[in-house]
Parts: sequence; structure tokens; C-alpha cells
Amino acid sequence: MNLFIFGMGYTAQVLAVQLRAQSWQVRGSGRAGDVAFDDAGAVAAEVAAASHVLSSVPPARDGSDPVLTRYGDLLRGRPTPWLGYLSSTGVYGDAGGAWVDETAPVGAGRRTARTEADLAWQAIGARVLRLPGIYGPGRSALDRVQSGAANRIDLAGQVFSRVHVADIASGVIAAFGGSPGVYNLADDLPCSQNAVIEEAARLLGVEPPPLKSLEEAQLSPMALGFYAENRRIANGKAKRVLGWRLRYPTYREGLRALKATTSPMIASAAPAPASKDQR
Repeated sequence: MNLFIFGMGYTAQVLAVQLRAQSWQVRGSGRAGDVAFDDAGAVAAEVAAASHVLSSVPPARDGSDPVLTRYGDLLRGRPTPWLGYLSSTGVYGDAGGAWVDETAPVGAGRRTARTEADLAWQAIGARVLRLPGIYGPGRSALDRVQSGAANRIDLAGQVFSRVHVADIASGVIAAFGGSPGVYNLADDLPCSQNAVIEEAARLLGVEPPPLKSLEEAQLSPMALGFYAENRRIANGKAKRVLGWRLRYPTYREGLRALKATTSPMIASAAPAPASKDQR
């Protein structure tokens, strides 16, 4: 089996480790890839040889999808059928804390470019995997608490969903056997960001950071946008249709595992970078 990934970023590297352990060949473009994204001949050869193609590349600054803009015709005409795209649950916008599943409307939030890309990948028959906040080795509340960068925001009723990067990788693998369509990959326990920070502080044996208002926290525009939306992501379809099973069903199991390990999951993921990507 042969997977080509557009965008060998953080999540894709974890996926590559899991698949290579199962004797897959995995190549890709991006930060830790081995094929330059702009080398059209090399990309075409890789896509032609691949049994599966996955994109984790986000929309560009102008709102276009870089992969579909450059290689859309190639992907639409490829002889092997499996296509995947890592999207975002940000396409649902603000739900006032309500549960949302794959039938919920999209496009009303701040990520209109992501929505357009999501729909474009659906149109060419991809498995579109919508992801909430991603955490894992080197990118968790444990790291933020240790570095002093963690915030607790005094914002009653604010709820977020998240997912461990290893569970994203297993969700992609589960989708190899699934039909084209949209699947949410989130854990079982949406909760406030404060609860996650407090658990990380407890595991580290330190006091959690003080509560602050949004104004006192002086958050970046991106972080402020994060707090402007409030929703719970339902994961039942991926479990029911793909047979996806979470290794870390809540942040508690995920943080405990991260605290207990000293071996980065992506240490042997891929060779030196070729270009940039986000995930």
C-alpha cells in the first residue's frame, strides 16, 4: 500500500509512523516531506503510483486551496479511488455550545475559505475528516503550563472539542475502508479550555494560572477568534460507519499518556523538510 500526502506536517508525520509500522510506503510534500510541492512531474508520478492520496494543506491567504488549484485535474483523473482531506470543525461556526454533527450547516463561521475547500474536496469524492483542536507530544496543555503560556479565561459556558493526534491518525486509517463523505474526528468529552489547563497543572503538580478576562489575557486575533465560537463536536458517525475507536477518549487519558512518555511520537516520521504546511 502506498500513501502520498500533500503537506507532511505534524499530524501527517504521526500518521506516517503508524503506517510505516504496518509496511506502508509513505511519501509526501511539505515540512518533512521528500517531494517538492512545486515539482509537478514528481508529484504526478507519486500520485500515479499511490493507492491513497491525502491532503493536509490549508487554504492559502487568498482563500484558494493550493492542492486543488495546482493538481485538481490530476486528482480528478487518477485511476485509484481513495482521496482524503484533513478539514476543520471550524466550518460549523458558532453553535452556542450545542452539539453539531456532519449534517449541521457550514460556512457561517470565520473560516469561509476552509468551508470552500472542504466542499471542493467533497465534490471530487474525498473522505473529508473534520478536526477540532489538535494536541499531542510537544503540543499540549502540559507544554503550555510548563512554559508559562497557558491561560485560564473567565468565560462562563465556553466549550471546545479536541482530539489527540494519534487518534486522528487512527481515524484516517479507519477511513481507508469508508465511503466518500464527511466524518468528524473528535474525542468524547467537549469541555472548557480551563478544565484541560487545570488537569495539566494537576498532573505537573503546580498551581493553575489565574483566571483572566479576555481583555486581561491579551490574546492574539487568532486566539480571540477561537473563543468567539462555542460548540460540541459529535463523533458518532466515524465510530458507527468507519469503526473508529479512540485510544484517548478524553483529554484526561491523553494528558496522562503524554505525561508518562518521554519518546516523541514523530521522532522518526520523515526526512528533512521540502516546503511548508500546517498540520
